[in-house]
Amino acid sequence: MILEKINDTNDIKKLEKEEIRQLPQEIRQFLIHSLSETGGHLASNLGAVELTLALHLAFELPKDKIIWDVGHQSYTHKILTGRKDAFPTLRQLGGLSGFPKTSESDCDCFNTGHSSTSISAGLGFAAARDLKGENYKVISVIGDGALTGGMAFEGLNNASKLDTNFIIVLNDNDMSISPNVGGLSQYLGGIRTAGAYQDLKNGVLESLNKVPVYGDRLVRKIRKTKSVIKQLLIPGMLFEDMGILYLGPVDGHDIDKMTAMFKKASRVNGPVLVHVLTQKGRGYEPAVRHPARFHGTEPFDIETGLVKKKKRRAAYTDVFSTVMRKLGDRDEKIAAVTAAMETGTGLKRFHNMFPERFFDVGIAEEHAVTFAAGLAKGGLKPVFAVYSSFLQRAYDQILHDVCLQDLPVVFAIDRAGIAGSDGETHQGIFDISYLMTIPNMTLMAPKNKWELSDMIKFALESGHPAAVRYPRGEAFDGLKEFRAPVVYGRSEMLYEEGNVILLAYGSMVKTALEVRKQLQESGISCALVNMRFAKPLDAELLSKISADGRYRLAVTMEENIRAGGMGEAVLEYLHRTGSNMKVMHAAIENEFIPHGNAELLKRQAGLDADSIAEKIKQYLAAGTESL
Repeated sequence: MILEKINDTNDIKKLEKEEIRQLPQEIRQFLIHSLSETGGHLASNLGAVELTLALHLAFELPKDKIIWDVGHQSYTHKILTGRKDAFPTLRQLGGLSGFPKTSESDCDCFNTGHSSTSISAGLGFAAARDLKGENYKVISVIGDGALTGGMAFEGLNNASKLDTNFIIVLNDNDMSISPNVGGLSQYLGGIRTAGAYQDLKNGVLESLNKVPVYGDRLVRKIRKTKSVIKQLLIPGMLFEDMGILYLGPVDGHDIDKMTAMFKKASRVNGPVLVHVLTQKGRGYEPAVRHPARFHGTEPFDIETGLVKKKKRRAAYTDVFSTVMRKLGDRDEKIAAVTAAMETGTGLKRFHNMFPERFFDVGIAEEHAVTFAAGLAKGGLKPVFAVYSSFLQRAYDQILHDVCLQDLPVVFAIDRAGIAGSDGETHQGIFDISYLMTIPNMTLMAPKNKWELSDMIKFALESGHPAAVRYPRGEAFDGLKEFRAPVVYGRSEMLYEEGNVILLAYGSMVKTALEVRKQLQESGISCALVNMRFAKPLDAELLSKISADGRYRLAVTMEENIRAGGMGEAVLEYLHRTGSNMKVMHAAIENEFIPHGNAELLKRQAGLDADSIAEKIKQYLAAGTESL
């Protein structure tokens, strides 16, 4: 096998041409078999195999810097830089990351995980290079989906000022996680369908070169005026009008053509964009037919493409999907907004039922929030469904455009808490802290699937900004007998006994049940409160348990960082009201959480039932007066 010869950076340059032609097929087979066992981002990586090979052939790594936007398409890059043997550990605790990681290889020059960042980062590299008088190439690889993000356009605008080489590779597969939307998608579609563009341009130039005396002069004139032919054939010429030389489109599965194009681009004294056309999922038919399903897949059966896991119970995302469809049927003012995550956030059914009230704004969370604010100001009831780690990109818009005006926008925050194998950039462990600081915001989290339904309804009826956070994975269906109406700022006492009280928020209620069971087995009785609201806190309940006198210890439990979280808010309230009750926090310390199995990560962070119960027992046994 040719792939056996690839064990270190630049080994690809030692191969014969015929071997390089065989390599893409071997890499695709390697990725399909490897990811069928570990899971991972398959479709995007299958589409970028030849593109990655061409980049490694055209440039010198690690001297030259390749910045992968988002980075979930960097698996072939990892293979070519000596990490092939680590793929059995992909996205596992302590194993190979699913994204570029500077700690893994000096060929990973910048950590990525969120979209639309590569152009800005690349410009920073280029500016540093020029200031230090160094000599290397900077290449930012960005997908057409990520190019819809506002930050990408800020970078493009800034890039136009450069007078030294900077290469942007537009990996255009006509699809992000969800189908691309908007004017840019239509613009790129126009370029894609102009199939005769390159042939016509080259034909005209060849013909002019044959004209005696004047032909060569005409060719130079055309190039000097930034290719009049392009201006005639491609309306607008968005990139060139911004001052960025446009090259392409080029077949993203033709290694020779791309390598030649990249070398040509590296000779340009200024910013240049190379437009590469690829096919997402190429080489594996199930991924070609269902690229969204294979964007980030669990282990799967290669023959059928179906996930290997046994049939699971409904996830919180499924519950949200059902609730939105039902509520949309009852209230024609309800609208749904997504930032290119229609399927991932569970809005596909709403879209199918109410297409006129469904809005996919592309990978543009900041725009999504302010757009939702406009919908609310116009009399609608918008629900913005978004992953926790992506919502943090729109903090200013939440504060300034929604909460400052006290507008009824509902934030359905999926993947809140430890999300697992995608790692630091995707863990939803900050939303409680940054939303707690904003006036007019209401922040809720359900204990189970029924409470999620009740909270979405409550949020829509509240007439104010409201956020409902819920975790990834199966929805908890316990505690069905406890379903008191959701009342603004009120918690729910589930069990009232003992001299320890667990104040659990959202997903941690399920964990608290196990903690309570373990304490009971050790002869320790304890009360359990479903906090429901992090903002506002239930001041009445906190005052009551503080005045009661029987509780030696209150244990706050949340799947969020400790700093600025619900637990610290509880402690601050008790301190402010003169309470002497001791408070223990079960929360994530102020640190980033790596990739790995979610349950293992919770155990490592001390958020599992065993760790919390043991900490409580140790405290009670020691009679500690300070924590």
